[in-house]
Amino acid sequence: MAHRADAKSMLDDRGYEGELIRGQNPALLMEKAVRDRITESYYWKEQCFALNAATLCDRAVEVAFIGGTYGQQKPTPFLCLAFKLLQLTPEREIVLEYLHDEDFKYLRAMAAFYVRLTFDPPDIYKTLEPLLSDYRKLKRRNNNGFFLTTMDQFIDDLLTKDRVCATSLWKMPTRQQLEDLELLDERISPLGEEIDEIDADDSMNVDGARNGADGEDGHHDDVEVLS
Repeated sequence: MAHRADAKSMLDDRGYEGELIRGQNPALLMEKAVRDRITESYYWKEQCFALNAATLCDRAVEVAFIGGTYGQQKPTPFLCLAFKLLQLTPEREIVLEYLHDEDFKYLRAMAAFYVRLTFDPPDIYKTLEPLLSDYRKLKRRNNNGFFLTTMDQFIDDLLTKDRVCATSLWKMPTRQQLEDLELLDERISPLGEEIDEIDADDSMNVDGARNGADGEDGHHDDVEVLS
């Protein structure tokens, strides 16, 4: 009962004096049905109670898959810990430290999820887009069981979808809209140089084929003259 009382007090705006995100208690960024499933779950009561930013990191590195809910709407450890992050609202530097950790990919995924929920739109794109070049495999769980995805696909989902990991994401402006408002620079794809090289090779091959065809035509003309 003490665990539930602790969780409920964090969701009571009347006594909340912490940092506001988009004008509200950050823990309310997840819809009520999801919050209730989390705070009533065994994992939340036994593994998330009294966590702080440091001990949450220790718990997060034990996570073995991403996802929202599964089975009878049971929340995953990933979702429970992400909700705990919302309650803790750690300093941005701590979140970025989680995000840039190369060793623990599920910690990175959790930090990315938190960034999508809490950062301002330009910062979301600036912070998450570099992770589109992280192609490591991730295990994901839903009502149908486990399946494989990749970090870059998960990041793309966060940037483009309205719902990820059983959580409705607030609708943010598109990248193009932010570029038009000069809040973002045009994105240069990390594959840009490779694509340019491929285009250059294709162009050389086309030119070579044309030159070869011209040479063959000239040879036939000479044969006709000699005959």
